Amino acid sequence: MADRRAGTGLIIKGISILAACGVLIALDQFTKALAVKELYGREPFVLLSGILELRYVENTGAAFGILKGGSLLFFVIAALVSLVLFYLLMKLPEGRRYMPLKLTFIFIISGALGNLIDRVRLSYVVDFIYFRLIDFPVFNVADIYITCSCAALVLLLIFYYKDDELKLL
Repeated sequence: MADRRAGTGLIIKGISILAACGVLIALDQFTKALAVKELYGREPFVLLSGILELRYVENTGAAFGILKGGSLLFFVIAALVSLVLFYLLMKLPEGRRYMPLKLTFIFIISGALGNLIDRVRLSYVVDFIYFRLIDFPVFNVADIYITCSCAALVLLLIFYYKDDELKLL
């Protein structure tokens, strides 16, 4: 009976993770569809003059346009990272202590899969957010998920979690 409850708990945990990722991916895809609808073939939409604008870009490279044309490589990396992080999420203990780690993994998976969907569907990634002030490369919501979560992950691993807490993984 205990094995059955443990199995049910794992299934519920997996479904919860997939549901959270689904919501974040849907938000990413919605913003990209909106960018295509409102920005494609048009001049950039200025939000803050000289600082922030929305402009449509088709990115065939990796983050920030590097390694143009490496779609198969990006597909494999995104799929592997997502699978590894999902596996680690399933192994993480329950409890509030691990919630920050769980959230960072969920956001990284969602960002990777959000851009992967574009690559499979379109052969490029739709980017549309541009910080003109620092001439930052054009990016999208999935890129925000990945970049902010990776930064948070580094901080968590350095300052929040002890080595023995992560040996379970």
